[in-house]
Amino acid sequence: MVAVLQALDADVLVLTGIDYDFGGEALAALNLRLGQGAYPFVMALRPNSGVATGLDLDGNGQLGEPRDAQGYGRFAGQAAMAVLSRVPILTAQARDFSGFLWRDLPGADLPPDMSPDARAIQRLSTSGHWEVPLDLGNGATLRLLVWYATPPVFDGPEDRNGRRNHDEAAFWLRLMDGDLPFPPPDDPFILLGQSNLDPLDGQGRRAAMQALLSHKALQNPEPRGTSGRSDPGQTGDPALDTALYDGIGGLRVEVILPSASLNVSAAGILSPPDGDQMAATLTTASRHWPIWVEITQP
Repeated sequence: MVAVLQALDADVLVLTGIDYDFGGEALAALNLRLGQGAYPFVMALRPNSGVATGLDLDGNGQLGEPRDAQGYGRFAGQAAMAVLSRVPILTAQARDFSGFLWRDLPGADLPPDMSPDARAIQRLSTSGHWEVPLDLGNGATLRLLVWYATPPVFDGPEDRNGRRNHDEAAFWLRLMDGDLPFPPPDDPFILLGQSNLDPLDGQGRRAAMQALLSHKALQNPEPRGTSGRSDPGQTGDPALDTALYDGIGGLRVEVILPSASLNVSAAGILSPPDGDQMAATLTTASRHWPIWVEITQP
């Protein structure tokens, strides 16, 4: 993983699936491995994953299991998010929407078997929804809208995870359109994270993700890889895939969507062709490939 991130050499990194600890020791250790002072500014807020609810959310008659937490997790803080940056993070101006209740999302697609007790406490975010402002200097601020959604699988006919995955993307639609009890993000901003939903292939409810990709406030630069893969039977362009799953194939489950006012000079996916020296390192590090977008200031 360290070799991959060093090869990416991004000014700002958004990591998903990294465990959270209160003292930030795991993130500090990773930052040290990346190089002394590589990323002097970091943000990692407590996620919903693993936070106990005291309820039997999955309805199997057992309490205290990973699927009974606010977000799936065997312990509090499992599979969280983090931002590492070479430019200052305006921590005091950050907004954490992770406590927002699922039932309060306009048009929420709640599971039909969800109990009143669960509706009263169930948060929308599996891990989190954050707005992270970056200080670009000379009074300019760039805001990152970051999230890490649940996969739309691993449930039953009630499709709880599929509904939640959809609504985690729909949250950003409602926020940008001014339909939530929070002000929309100030421009410019970048929406990015692990959607865990391909807009064309695989399982899931696609309406909200497709709406984000075509939203008038956003650009869809479509970062492309260079692996030369093919996925017979799939609809989407395999060059846009950001992850490779056994038995499924490639899926586009990460996105970077800059606001329409930003200048995008380049975009891509770090997915070298088979045989490339970095290919084996990428495969060992994760089934997901890093995606990147280069922004130039006006």
